[in-house]
Amino acid sequence: MIDPGDPEWVFSADCPSRPILDQIADKWSLMIMTVLVEPRRFNEIKRRLQGVTQRVLTQTLRRLERNGMIERRVLPTSPVGVEYSLTPLGESLREPFSHLYAWTLEHADEIGARQRDYDAARGQPAVGPPARDPRVSAR
Repeated sequence: MIDPGDPEWVFSADCPSRPILDQIADKWSLMIMTVLVEPRRFNEIKRRLQGVTQRVLTQTLRRLERNGMIERRVLPTSPVGVEYSLTPLGESLREPFSHLYAWTLEHADEIGARQRDYDAARGQPAVGPPARDPRVSAR
């Protein structure tokens, strides 16, 4: 069993987890896989991910498909449609991703405050989102 708490632990340069984490743990991959709670068409995914460009969405969907996380299905419609859905492998990441997402929401205000403090202590302009109004839903 891997024990990252071991003081001798080394993140080897050739560890097979590195390219996989690089390809599935970026913000758009996480968000796409969260949106795919049910099969969705490209434009529906794009509408749910404010700020994603068509190019980035296309690249991310292809990468997730290549890694076996999602599948692309051509629909027999006119014009031809395409929908994306999670594979069983992609579905197996739903729970860990939901924990990570919950953690980000829980700690977003604290992280934002620390970023502002850090920037202020260095005389840098504030970068990042302003403090969140707790009355407004993050969803």
